[in-house]
Amino acid sequence: MPETSSSAKRFYDTVDVNAVDDGFGVTLDGRAVPTPLGQPLVLMSRKLADAIADEWRAQGETVDPRSMPLSGLANTACDRTNKRRTDVIKETLGYGAMDMVCYRVDAPEDLARRQHDCWQGLIDWAGDTIGVQMQTTTGLLPVTQPAENAELFERRLQEFDSFGLTGVSALTTVTGSLIIALAAADAHITADAAFNAAELDEIYQNERWGQDMEAAKRHQNLRADIATAAKFMTLASSLV
Repeated sequence: MPETSSSAKRFYDTVDVNAVDDGFGVTLDGRAVPTPLGQPLVLMSRKLADAIADEWRAQGETVDPRSMPLSGLANTACDRTNKRRTDVIKETLGYGAMDMVCYRVDAPEDLARRQHDCWQGLIDWAGDTIGVQMQTTTGLLPVTQPAENAELFERRLQEFDSFGLTGVSALTTVTGSLIIALAAADAHITADAAFNAAELDEIYQNERWGQDMEAAKRHQNLRADIATAAKFMTLASSLV
């Protein structure tokens, strides 16, 4: 998720959404909300603008950016992805070369079966929809993926606008899988399914040995990050 700044005293009373050139903007006491770099925050989707406005309305006596994840992703789309689109795509593509769903175990047998049942379906989906042919391994060394996969993945990423690409990039980073992120972006899997796929190994270990408080907190945060990124992509792509 994008970095956030520290809390500050609330400085506004009213929050509204208004039509602006090329989309919608959020205003605080009639003043437009800018991005951290001072650019106009212009949102193509009214639903996303309403959701961001709700985050501002939900603030109490102080404004805590950590409680405004959709605003953070929107700011990232405007301030970073718009300006460094090529870099964002390159960074995201890196996960496709070593996607976690391609790395399996051969024992214990029940974990190997669970990995295959969950991850192979995602690989097959990527092959059918994107055209990539992913190689899997049970070894310790990295497996080399077909060279044409990078071009096919990049072609798919180029289809997203800055907001969609920001969501895919965020989801790829938190799950460790470009395939999981793209499947969620295409609504092939839900946010919960994305979490279960990304954390399959750890969920298995927790079932066997139990879960400590630190791991439980990490799982809670990861689930929230995945849900936020998935919600952001859904709202950003809404034309209503």
